[in-house]
Amino acid sequence: MPGYEVSGPRLRCVLPFEAAPAEVRLLRRAAVKQLSRWGTPVSVDEAELLVTELATNVVKHVGEGASATLILEWRGERLRLEVHDQSPVSPSVRTVDCDQECGRGLHLLTALAVDWGTVLTAVGKAVWCEIALSAQRGCRRIERAAEALENYQGTRRWPGPREAGLEESAIELIADLLHWTAARGHDPDDFLDRAQMHYEAEADAA
Repeated sequence: MPGYEVSGPRLRCVLPFEAAPAEVRLLRRAAVKQLSRWGTPVSVDEAELLVTELATNVVKHVGEGASATLILEWRGERLRLEVHDQSPVSPSVRTVDCDQECGRGLHLLTALAVDWGTVLTAVGKAVWCEIALSAQRGCRRIERAAEALENYQGTRRWPGPREAGLEESAIELIADLLHWTAARGHDPDDFLDRAQMHYEAEADAA
């Protein structure tokens, strides 16, 4: 998969790809390899997931075989991921429904990224998201989790106090994520183990 890198005040890498499942896998590997070359202080699992969701969005909503481009940009304390395609139709977050997968990817972007959005370009659009790289990563994780639960709670109505509703939302959100991993052929137990390892490592480092 050819690409090119721009060095200077910021680090930038452009990776063209074709919207197809096999290409998405290659794109994910290429992105992780590039981040490793830069020594980017970011979770590889998190970056892989975001790249996968952005690229898969093109496959699902623009069409298999469409031309697209992933841009990685490390500037300051954030890593920016952008996927450009030739469709002017912007994605939208929909209510999470167990029988409807559409919109789940954007809920994951909302949960994992510090910020994300869509911009129209001369030939289509770009969907982007940013990951924080600063030392305050633990605090941002908690802030992102709280924001994700608030948004998720808005799709369900839990009786009782707000805090109890958030706890129920957390359980349901984790269950949804496990369904998501299984639907993509992964082992949910493996994901739980890896998440626990990340949590323990960050807790020990705090």
